[in-house]
Amino acid sequence: MRNVTQNRAIRVPASAAALAAMLLMSGGCAVKQALDGDPRDPWERYNRSVFAFNEAADKAVIKPVASAYRTVLPEPARRGIANMFSNVGEVPNVLNNLLQGDFAGAGSDLLRFLINTTLGVFGLFDPASSMGLVRNEEDFGQTLAVWGVGPGPYFVLPLLGPSTLRDAPALAVSFLLYPLHHVEDTGARNALITSRMISNRAAFLEREKILRDLSPDFYRELRGFYLNRREHLVRDGATEVDEELYEDL
Repeated sequence: MRNVTQNRAIRVPASAAALAAMLLMSGGCAVKQALDGDPRDPWERYNRSVFAFNEAADKAVIKPVASAYRTVLPEPARRGIANMFSNVGEVPNVLNNLLQGDFAGAGSDLLRFLINTTLGVFGLFDPASSMGLVRNEEDFGQTLAVWGVGPGPYFVLPLLGPSTLRDAPALAVSFLLYPLHHVEDTGARNALITSRMISNRAAFLEREKILRDLSPDFYRELRGFYLNRREHLVRDGATEVDEELYEDL
């Protein structure tokens, strides 16, 4: 579904498949937090245990690599790499728009892909945005929402992080729709997927710090961030969001 308001565009992170990188950092706080009884999170005890496992994995591997990536590569280089992966993501954007019956959106995203692949040197640059074609984020979870499927309970996946009962199985379809997962050479495919994961994780480092500073219960803050973001996407950008957290991701 479209993720912009009529008056102002608010960009959000990469697709649900791409979210695997950004959300790998989801984990429990060092100090065990009391259950808060949020009605959206009836499986909170289980979710917090998986959250703790994910945080340990992130701290041991992914976050240090992402931090080094951010330190070594200058911002223009990181932005170019992120642009290329976003450009590949226009393919599932188009397909999901078609499944949602949003043919105008599909045409806009297809035009973005063609412009950025050619004029933007395989997506390294983003001339389509300067032409007024704002990037949108579409995934199969949003498609299911358009078809009338409710989000269901909040659900933390091992390694993949925050999701919902609707969005978790939709990740499998989003995985199949993303072109990099169909690169025939195994080494090249794994290198590309890993690079995309690191790029997305590095892009989320500053937002993670903001979320951690908001409350000692990082689980609660990240849960709210994820659920608010999903609602924002599903409702075509018609919900209020904190621009400091959402803009330029």
